Amino acid sequence: MARKSLVERENKRAKMVQNAAEKRAALKKVIKDLNSSFDEKEEAMDKLNKMKKNSSKVRLHNRCQLSGRPKGYMRKFGVSRLCFREMALAGLIPGITKSSW
Repeated sequence: MARKSLVERENKRAKMVQNAAEKRAALKKVIKDLNSSFDEKEEAMDKLNKMKKNSSKVRLHNRCQLSGRPKGYMRKFGVSRLCFREMALAGLIPGITKSSW
């Protein structure tokens, strides 16, 4: 089980990303716009740089929804490999069976 503080920090980051997504997209649109003047682009870049770093989407890290484990994360299922194995053996994931030969 991951430390609760790390899981909470990640949840806080996710909320910040969600809240700032529209503002970031608008600023990036101004920066990439060919019709924008240099001053407008510079102002947009300054505003973007002054935003909190944790509101950026690239700062998020995938974590297991059950245990909070950051490593061995399986995107398709949203859980770590350990939780996936336990759930598969218990029959909680439809269509997944243990292979044997």
